[in-house]
Amino acid sequence: MSKLPHIGTTIFSVMSKLATESNAINLSQGFPNFPVDPKLIELYQRKVSEDVHQYAPMPGNPRLLIEIAELIESNYNRRLNPTEEILVTAGATQGIFTAITALIEKGDEVIILDPSYDCYEPTITLCGGVPVRIRLDADFLPNWEAIENAVTDKTRMIITNNPHNPSGRTWSRSDMDTLEQLILKHPNLLVLSDEVYEFITFEQKHISAHTYESIFDKLITVSSFGKTFHITGWKMGYLTAPASLMVEIKKVHQFNVFSVNSVAQAVLADYLPMVNVQALGKFYQEKRDLFQSLMADSRFELLPCDGTYFQTARYSDISQESDVEFCKTLTTKYGVAAIPTSVFNGDGSDQQVIRFCFAKDQETLQQAAKKLCAI
Repeated sequence: MSKLPHIGTTIFSVMSKLATESNAINLSQGFPNFPVDPKLIELYQRKVSEDVHQYAPMPGNPRLLIEIAELIESNYNRRLNPTEEILVTAGATQGIFTAITALIEKGDEVIILDPSYDCYEPTITLCGGVPVRIRLDADFLPNWEAIENAVTDKTRMIITNNPHNPSGRTWSRSDMDTLEQLILKHPNLLVLSDEVYEFITFEQKHISAHTYESIFDKLITVSSFGKTFHITGWKMGYLTAPASLMVEIKKVHQFNVFSVNSVAQAVLADYLPMVNVQALGKFYQEKRDLFQSLMADSRFELLPCDGTYFQTARYSDISQESDVEFCKTLTTKYGVAAIPTSVFNGDGSDQQVIRFCFAKDQETLQQAAKKLCAI
């Protein structure tokens, strides 16, 4: 008997496999195809020859925990206790899984805002929790009336994702203020803030939950070194939580993972003081702008993109196929793979919107856009 009877192979694996089989340009799965910072490679080569190959401490390399605390303080003016409020994880997804598993009990309701990352609901289900999926508005921003109406005396957590995957939207100050008031209004409500694209924003800058002191005792944040430094294969992330919650999260972490890759942690501890994460926005904005300019003469309608490295597009002027079927056609017939956004919705609703990843080198974007503009 399956604990997850409705879960199959993720759409990301499906589309990447189809892209490979079709020899298509893969703009589906969210990973860059350009080299990482040479400084990271140099540090990695150096660290491999040092004595850093045994288990790291369960919460994380002590130096890395301190550097993460410095990163948060320098960007959000929030000072955390590195030993009690920060945990290094094997990627953001493991951090999300661990936090939900530690804090959600049977019958607890968890609000998910659709379209949403596909790891949220299965984890809640495995814990015996009840996913409550609320649709974002047509512009992919929160419908606060619907969210407020969904909160009951059983609601234990709301999961937010800002900057948002798949849409690339970021929340306004008003949205964040409303979230704060929602948390303060409901004493038992926690917020799990998925901020893995926090440093990849453009004209409208990301407003982190780290800047809302009034909800610190209810706040769990999840971040990703993989996304920030385009080292997705390293599977390195971290989460923060108040000490009272972190105690429970670490109980699960020690049996789920125990400790995270020791070499990668040592490398990142040395790398963080060298890098300016604020420069990432400009780097990816140039790629977004290039992709948008290359697609200007296409029949796709490009939707607003405030952050992340994803560009959504409506294709209703091209085809009336479902977004899943259109993405398959796009891959097999036209040679470019994308992701259908209906798979991010609990009810599978389809707005004929697909997602492209523009975290690619210039040549790849030019070749893909040429194919897309020919449709």
